[in-house]
Amino acid sequence: MKLLTLGVNHETAPVNIRETVSFSSEQAMNAISDLKQQQLVSECIILSTCNRTEIYCVLKEHSQQEQVLKWLHNFFAQPENSLLPYLYQHQSIDSVKHIMRVASGLNSLVLGEPQIFGQIKDAYNQAHKAESVHHTLENLFQHIFRTVKRVRTDTAIGSSPVSVAFSAVTLSKQFFGDLSEQTAMLLGAGETIELVARHLKESGIGKLIIANRTLEKAHNLAESVGGYAISLEEISEHLHEADMVIGSTGAPHIILHKDQVQPALKRRKNRPIFMVDIAVPRDIDPTIDQLENVYLYTVDDLHEIIEDNKQSRQTAALEAEEIIDVQADNFMAQFNAIQQVNPLIQQFRQQSIETKEQALNTALHQLEIGCPPEEVVKKLANQLTNKLLHTPTKQLHQAGLDGQNHLIESAKILLMADRDAEK
Repeated sequence: MKLLTLGVNHETAPVNIRETVSFSSEQAMNAISDLKQQQLVSECIILSTCNRTEIYCVLKEHSQQEQVLKWLHNFFAQPENSLLPYLYQHQSIDSVKHIMRVASGLNSLVLGEPQIFGQIKDAYNQAHKAESVHHTLENLFQHIFRTVKRVRTDTAIGSSPVSVAFSAVTLSKQFFGDLSEQTAMLLGAGETIELVARHLKESGIGKLIIANRTLEKAHNLAESVGGYAISLEEISEHLHEADMVIGSTGAPHIILHKDQVQPALKRRKNRPIFMVDIAVPRDIDPTIDQLENVYLYTVDDLHEIIEDNKQSRQTAALEAEEIIDVQADNFMAQFNAIQQVNPLIQQFRQQSIETKEQALNTALHQLEIGCPPEEVVKKLANQLTNKLLHTPTKQLHQAGLDGQNHLIESAKILLMADRDAEK
């Protein structure tokens, strides 16, 4: 078996590429089902966020890696090999370390951000529902969850929490200065927008408008942050009120179009609108940036702010890397041992079953021809005992003659019953 991580992230691919291979929740379930039906993977988890898309899988054969690559291009209707310049592929221990780094926030746009851990847990739970998490990925992800907990407990990586949401609000404060006279329109009502809303409220925002497909969800968030809710269909009616627009809906298509913004600018008498699109796929039509008095930023434009926040976490990140190295080595030692031991156990059990069947068939034949049952049972027991013990005793005797004391000591552990444990 082979562990494989395949993906793109904010470091390897711009937003227009990332949105091309972004899985919705429904798409991820369909993709897992498709991978299993084509027998390309034996286990699989798909993680898709605004900054990354990653497939964690267990392959039975090395050749399947190329097939999974081809499948990914076909699934998103991309030309053959067109994604290769942006993709990374990690195997074995490199795969384990990568997932641990991602889950710990060490590979995030914002170093140490905690949201990714929740997103990985969601992906893991979704894959469980799709029945694509079995022995290997179950053991791996439980080990990863324990490692992340240790990283968070033993290092300061989670101190002074920052996020893409926090960075978007920081950028808005740099643009406007005082936010008390400003109105913010937020597109979406999910976790990221909730964080944006709370950061804006803490920063003294004048007014908050929450626009969402599900109005009830928008109302719930608006009520908690002192704003008011509208549906996505009502955006055009209220856009002129917004001094800033921040989008993160998770929708598969553009939410805010250029032809909606132009009349809003006229009603605002060309007062500027500040926009940040932190959604992948994008919520805001990128051509809006061509309009005068519109200042549009994407997640890729938040790097400068995020770089400032990274400095305070570098020491903690180095400590976290050391924990991850040790824990990845521990997991791989267990994984490799299981890979070696399981076939041996299966072979030994099969050999024992065949020995039993031979002895049993002989005994049944003797009963059929009228041999006394007591004699047959005793003979069966003796035959089974002798056949099962023949090879181990022969090898132990030879080990004694050869002076291989380490084999003799190992045999004591493997072959001798623990009488204390049986009591």
